[in-house]
Amino acid sequence: MAKYKIKTHSGAKRRFYVSGRGKITHRKHHINNFRRKKRPATKRLFSQKLGVPKAEAKRIRKLMPYHT
Repeated sequence: MAKYKIKTHSGAKRRFYVSGRGKITHRKHHINNFRRKKRPATKRLFSQKLGVPKAEAKRIRKLMPYHT
């Protein structure tokens, strides 16, 4: 059994989500800033959770060790 527990990064646990299949997703930023100027296609993306690239997902998993 492991002697020490690794702390979860508090910023990462607020910003990223782990799907049922283990994929890491995130919400788009700048959601409330200048909504009238944004394209409708861009505004539709705000309601979705977008995938994280593989290189970044590996780094994020280290920040959230117990959210796999």
